[in-house]
Amino acid sequence: MFSTFLAGLLMLSSCMKDRKFICVTFRFTHMHRIVRRYFPRRKEKKLLLENISRILGINVEDMFKSRPRVEIVETAKHRIFVFDDCPLIAESEGQLFPTLLFEEYLSDLPKIVVDMGAVPHVCNGANVMAPGIVKIQGTFAAGSLVLVLDERNQKALAVAQALVDSEMAKTSKKGKLFRNLHYVSDDVWNAAKEL
Repeated sequence: MFSTFLAGLLMLSSCMKDRKFICVTFRFTHMHRIVRRYFPRRKEKKLLLENISRILGINVEDMFKSRPRVEIVETAKHRIFVFDDCPLIAESEGQLFPTLLFEEYLSDLPKIVVDMGAVPHVCNGANVMAPGIVKIQGTFAAGSLVLVLDERNQKALAVAQALVDSEMAKTSKKGKLFRNLHYVSDDVWNAAKEL
């Protein structure tokens, strides 16, 4: 990032000699920088596991067959909960959701298949709109978590929250139906890859 900044300054100074004025913009892609990393105290860990069980409906201790080692990683906007070196759950704006690396949980979620035209938009954080949906697998209520897949490869693109129930989603022809919570290449994804 710093080398890109220096290259931009050198380019700007060379153009200033020729009396050419240009606009230089920098895109800082490393906004997922880890701010803090720590192991929670016993009481905080117990409360966290209870919240995960209540909100996501899973018992993490049962999944690992023992007490997992829990680490909390904080970025500028998110908290990522790492269980035995696996970043499985994240929190943003007070909402818990599984990361795209939590395959055991994601396999049980209802699936939303989008056409290939919607893929770049979903991977840039856009909400899922009705025209881009090809197929809906499973039933869900409004507020439930769903997994967004691409049509061609059936690969997971995003974890989203349903804004309507499955029956209404199947009949809707326009409008926003799912709020994108976490997607491939977002801050949570990039921070999780560094862990």
